[in-house]
Amino acid sequence: MDVLCMGELLIDFVALESGVAVGDASGFLKAAGGAPANVAVAAARLGHSAGLIGQVGDDPFGHYLAGVLAANGVDVRGLRFSPEARTALAFVSLGPGGERDFIFYRHPSADMLMRPEDVDLSLIDSCSIFHFGSITLIGEPSRSATLAAVRHARAGGKLISYDPNLRMSLWPSAEAAKTGMLLGMQDAEVVKVSQEELTFLSGQSHAGALWRDGMKLIIVTHGADGATLYTPRERFTAPGFPVEAVDTTGAGDSFVAALLSGLLTYGDAFDRHLPEIAHFANATGALTTTRKGAIPALPTRQQVEAFLASRN
Repeated sequence: MDVLCMGELLIDFVALESGVAVGDASGFLKAAGGAPANVAVAAARLGHSAGLIGQVGDDPFGHYLAGVLAANGVDVRGLRFSPEARTALAFVSLGPGGERDFIFYRHPSADMLMRPEDVDLSLIDSCSIFHFGSITLIGEPSRSATLAAVRHARAGGKLISYDPNLRMSLWPSAEAAKTGMLLGMQDAEVVKVSQEELTFLSGQSHAGALWRDGMKLIIVTHGADGATLYTPRERFTAPGFPVEAVDTTGAGDSFVAALLSGLLTYGDAFDRHLPEIAHFANATGALTTTRKGAIPALPTRQQVEAFLASRN
């Protein structure tokens, strides 16, 4: 398996109108979501073998999500169905330029209750890249399950990719969010943060404050303005692509999948191909913003290549 992701899988209910609060929306579009699940589907659409380790409720939404992943070519052997809690839900309102505001229903949700013994370690043994996010680090037992999986992957020589996704409303405090999100940095080799997340975690605009021993690449995304990639030896900034953004949900996740695709393609020589990797990842993220929802908007490799060809 090329890319194995671990983390939350949920239903995004996206407001039908832009520029209205969740409570004022006339209706919602149901869409599969959850950052690690988005990365898995995006990787599969880009032509890689991908899987997800996670937990949903043993309910209609949970089985619907498993079906969406399977239909998109994602290996769901690592997905568990919990009888103890429901599948997580998120209601999403869209502001100008597709920017989002979230209201989450997880009190608790099934993903929060995943235990270390629920993790299929044999799937980790079979992957090349292990990717995870910060949401399952918020509380126990999912924190212990996530850390156990990450450390097993690191011990097995897998490339560890981490997205410290900031959702402040899910943490008990800003201090807890910062501590928990930094916890995931300890074993990460590739880290993707937004400019907002970088400032929150380090208080600085430069990624140097986030470096840890063993890291290979830090990527700071700037939305429509592109991304800056840092290696131990260099810094490279790639401009974004202007598009008519409808919904930015999933754009960062598709960017991550495209980035991981580049790492798979170039291997240990990736640092000599940062311009190509960043160009493709920026295009993938931009294209994702042109449709509503996360998973429904993730492009195929052919769509990204056609988009790039149209911009030349």
